[in-house]
Amino acid sequence: MRTKAIRLISLAAAVLFATTACGGRDEDGGGTVGQGDCQGQQTTGITDTSIKIGGAYPLSGPASAYAELPKGIRAYFDYINAEKGGIDGRKVEYLVRDDGYQPPKTVEEVRRLVEQDQVFAVFQTLGTPTSSAVWDYLNQRQVPQIFVAGGATQWGADTAHPWTIGWQPSYLAEGRVFAQYVRQQKPDAKVAVLYQNDDFGKDLLSSFNKGVAGSGVSIVAEQSYEVTDPTVEPQLRNLANSKADVLLNFATPKFAAQTLAADARNIDWNPIHILTVVSNPMTTLKPVGLDNVQGIVSAAFLKDPADPQFANDSAVRLYRDKLAQYAPGADPTNQYTTSGWAVAESFHKTFEAAKCKTREGLRDSARALNDVSIDLLLPGITLKTGPGDAFPMEAMRIQKFEGDRWVLNGDVIRTNN
Repeated sequence: MRTKAIRLISLAAAVLFATTACGGRDEDGGGTVGQGDCQGQQTTGITDTSIKIGGAYPLSGPASAYAELPKGIRAYFDYINAEKGGIDGRKVEYLVRDDGYQPPKTVEEVRRLVEQDQVFAVFQTLGTPTSSAVWDYLNQRQVPQIFVAGGATQWGADTAHPWTIGWQPSYLAEGRVFAQYVRQQKPDAKVAVLYQNDDFGKDLLSSFNKGVAGSGVSIVAEQSYEVTDPTVEPQLRNLANSKADVLLNFATPKFAAQTLAADARNIDWNPIHILTVVSNPMTTLKPVGLDNVQGIVSAAFLKDPADPQFANDSAVRLYRDKLAQYAPGADPTNQYTTSGWAVAESFHKTFEAAKCKTREGLRDSARALNDVSIDLLLPGITLKTGPGDAFPMEAMRIQKFEGDRWVLNGDVIRTNN
């Protein structure tokens, strides 16, 4: 995925770095500026003993399944604060705002975090339309928008927003993984696609299309939906009429569950059902009934705490123990909770590696990750960025749902070449 556009990131970033490294200003007020080698850089929201960060999530509304994610983040920071003295000697204050998955609300809440709460960084905004609504603002204010919770290609490919970076494998990478799987399993497959009508769904669809180009695989039916739609059952009826061999379910959790249920009810259509990663946690599957989701296919980059092969894994055991201690009632097998813990550790290691404990230092460190190991990532998957590469993760594994859990299939698939 190292396109010409991506390679230009380092050039655009270098220009900005040169203008801020020794003379940046604390535009938000209420903070100090770096000293010594970090002179002039922004330290709003950070002291010698504390660091304040915040994020916006859909704690309510149609995408509220993602509300589990900040539970994992908070549990990690509470654990680090209580037992490890914080990050680099600083206790983490983590603020969470509810945007309901509505971009205007995201703007309101992120402005509140930056201008009223004076956060050091906006750590995770969830979703493509919501995160896109604030990235111009955050980059103009020179506030890190670090590890966006979403896989839009723009988080790594854009050259005009060096203060923003994603974390998880991009939808471009995910689409390629699914395309490779379909080509291997059914080289002449006819494919039907349900996708959310925004950059999330379109990125996945575009990447899959490119991944099957020149093969015998063809897309024979496409149906989109809006996040405000009450149901996607009419779209599923149209897709079923295509009698496709493969169904791509590129939907967020609420609509993904509706799609799984509609597919299960239709005994006359039995396609290979491929589910996007963002909708594969048990919270999506259980309401449909586990008997109705047997054999569906997805992808993974995180260890599954419900997988017996990780029962004695030291990282999984620590995660389970500390989640129970610091987030009583949180489900350790929920992928969003697991992801939250892992991305919090990613922030921890990125900040510790920063040469300057400043906003500029965090920005630079996130773009210079050198095969950083994160304990809950699958073996063989690390965080790596550098000049011309602003995609921290570019590898995944295929998994199938069998019995009461996901089962990994095959080796790690790398998509960065």
